[in-house]
Amino acid sequence: MINLASAMEESPAPTPVNKETGWDKSKILKSKTDPYGVIEYANDAFIEVSGYEEHELMGKPHNIIRHPDMPRVIFKVLWDYLKKGRNIHAIVKNMSKSGRYYWVITDFEVSTNDKGSITSYYGRRRAAPPEIVQKHIEPLYEKLLQIEAATGMVASEKYLIGFLEDIGKTYNEFIEDMITDGLPPEEKQATEKKGFFTKLFAR
Repeated sequence: MINLASAMEESPAPTPVNKETGWDKSKILKSKTDPYGVIEYANDAFIEVSGYEEHELMGKPHNIIRHPDMPRVIFKVLWDYLKKGRNIHAIVKNMSKSGRYYWVITDFEVSTNDKGSITSYYGRRRAAPPEIVQKHIEPLYEKLLQIEAATGMVASEKYLIGFLEDIGKTYNEFIEDMITDGLPPEEKQATEKKGFFTKLFAR
């Protein structure tokens, strides 16, 4: 059986280039993976921004587009949500084949069989607001990366847990609140948030 952790750690990455990938940020990047994060489908927008050919993506671990600036603990949080069948709106820095980066916010559908076992993940991604990335996400992720480099992911996870406890939110709530900040108060309520993200990802 394929191990989820090993599927996420396989493909070697290109050399990072500190420039953003040029792409149409009005588009939704879509992909489908098996339960272990192996790519089974990607739409044209996903393929275009990734810089890979379609045949280079199929059957590869989704971490083929992982950027080394991403703390490992964020992917642990993401997979902890998904393996429980829950959606998560993570903000992720990806890397194209050219080494250039692009920031996205995620949305997922988790498919299960009649026994309740997860059969696939269908992901949607839109461009993350640059002001949120620069003001909130990059400083947090840089701290997490520094901790991981110095003392490992366990320490990084403890820091993230403490940070979220301090602001009284889960990671998902932290991301959702930043994205919906500035909306009218009534639209920031939980029921309206669901509608907002449904519209955002054209679900």
